[in-house]
Amino acid sequence: MNVLITGGTGFIGKQIAARLLKQGQMQIDGKNQEINKIILFDAFAGEEIPQHQKIQVVTGDITDKNTLETLLSDIDIVWHLAAVVSSAAEADFDLGMQVNLYGLLNILDILRHQKRHVRFIFASGCAVFGGELPDIVNDQTVVTPSSSYGMQKAVCELLVADYSRKGFIDGRVLRLPTIVVRPGKPNKAASTFFSSIIREPLKGETAICPVQADTPVFITSPRRCVDAMLHAASLPAKRLGNKRIIPLPGLTVTVADMLQALEQVAGPEAVELVQWQEDESIQRIVQSWPAYIDAPYAESLGFQADANFSEIIQSHIQDHPHMPSTVEV
Repeated sequence: MNVLITGGTGFIGKQIAARLLKQGQMQIDGKNQEINKIILFDAFAGEEIPQHQKIQVVTGDITDKNTLETLLSDIDIVWHLAAVVSSAAEADFDLGMQVNLYGLLNILDILRHQKRHVRFIFASGCAVFGGELPDIVNDQTVVTPSSSYGMQKAVCELLVADYSRKGFIDGRVLRLPTIVVRPGKPNKAASTFFSSIIREPLKGETAICPVQADTPVFITSPRRCVDAMLHAASLPAKRLGNKRIIPLPGLTVTVADMLQALEQVAGPEAVELVQWQEDESIQRIVQSWPAYIDAPYAESLGFQADANFSEIIQSHIQDHPHMPSTVEV
């Protein structure tokens, strides 16, 4: 079995690759299949790539159809994670369209013409919602994007679902909660501070919180995200039918809840490193996202949420052993 992960040198792509290497195989339709090759395709080479003979890193442009045709020629599973993040897609409409929408469409059309019915997992998110929403968003809530990024993700969801209905691919759309705690450095996503206010204080560094303490957010941990990515690939197509869009379960916490958990894990000195500088633009964007989501369909398929935020912090510390030795795990 050969695997392609677009956006593969990002942190989730690398974790999927590492998990696949550890497993050595995937169970597809009840049969264990050995993993022979994992291609990490991205615009940059990245750092801390898993070192293994089965790993191949390819850098390039997702709008380059010739490159994509070569990459997809013998692939059995695609995890499509490549995307321009929310703030960047809003600031540069053409870039967001080229990467987020047309990049996906390039891949889908190549797979359609290859006629190999590849299993295809697409990473979407809660940005497909915006504006006035019900108190609790559920599987039937109509998407109402209020950003270019959200619009692009919403269109992509429908494309993957319809290409699956037509039998061109075997697609699964995962509508992800905000992922916290992300390792590495802040990016241009409006949600990046949710990780910064935990990650940086754990390293003894200051972090800026641009929203009010009572601001709620619907989240999942990197571990749960990778679990979901692998579980989605293993689900038999007959369990999904034409219901290919899967809003995932998650955990709702406020910023105050997050900092309370940080204090429990790392002490009050860690919380003191968080500086409050409200940004009305970011507050407005974050408040447009659904904070409470009911996901019975995903739960019926075996997807799970994190138990609590303290557990998420502990898992981040365990997965990144550079954490200070004064933090207990």
